[in-house]
Amino acid sequence: MAGVFLIASGSCRSWGWAAASFGPHQGLSALLTRKPQRAPRRLPACRQKTSFSFLNRPDLPKLAYKRLKGKNPGIIFIPGYISNMNGTKALAIEEFCRSLGHAYIRFDYSGVGNSEGNLEECTVGKWRKDVLSIIDDIAVGPQILVGSSLGGWLMLHAALARPEKVMALVGVATAADALVTQFNQLPVEVKKEVEIKGTWSLPSKYHKDGFYRIQYSFIKEAEHHCLLHSPIPVNCPIRLLHGMKDDIVPWHTSMQVADQVLSTDVDVILRKDSDHRMKEKADIQLLTYTIDDLIDKLSTIVN
Repeated sequence: MAGVFLIASGSCRSWGWAAASFGPHQGLSALLTRKPQRAPRRLPACRQKTSFSFLNRPDLPKLAYKRLKGKNPGIIFIPGYISNMNGTKALAIEEFCRSLGHAYIRFDYSGVGNSEGNLEECTVGKWRKDVLSIIDDIAVGPQILVGSSLGGWLMLHAALARPEKVMALVGVATAADALVTQFNQLPVEVKKEVEIKGTWSLPSKYHKDGFYRIQYSFIKEAEHHCLLHSPIPVNCPIRLLHGMKDDIVPWHTSMQVADQVLSTDVDVILRKDSDHRMKEKADIQLLTYTIDDLIDKLSTIVN
């Protein structure tokens, strides 16, 4: 992979992460040399659940969302599979945006959290429409999308669909094509059993039942939204954070995304001891520093 290098500076070691840069730019080097040398403008702290609004959509489920008004570029958090807008990362980013005075939106997919809809009828395509509805009808001006897990897959689709409004992407354990890839790796007899039963019990330590029950129809529909089989025509700055102890979505997936996108301003930042959720204090601090760096980079363009 031409032009790829690993940064192994003292700053990287102190944070416990390494970065691979795809293309000539100064964003990550500035992040490494500048951000750790000062305290964050305000250390993010999780807030209790607050009131939310609804986005009414003709013939589509109402979406619950929380909006913080402020400067551009705005930030939109796109949650993971069946995750809601009150997760650790979503709330921490809100506090960070509040401290900076920047606009911020977090929301629930249809069928999840406080949004309307039937989860068993949801698909990647429908959740893609949810993301675009938030961008089109709630967000004002240019946006930085922060996608967690499946949200990282959807942020790529949003960047493809709304290039005039999506200015940068931050993926956390980006799960591009992940469910389809995992299903295709199952033994033939297991896949056949899932097809007959109509559901797939995907083991997960992050679910109270120890597994996610995924509709076979969900997997088949998701196949139409896979991206990693060909170049991805997204040209904005992209930062991909991934834990090397992620046992749900391997960190190599972020490397694949970086390799397939057309953008030359791409950083993959790996945390050696982080898991899929990346919700520890150091993970959150790295996430907010990354967003802060992109805001600095883009503010000269949008303001």
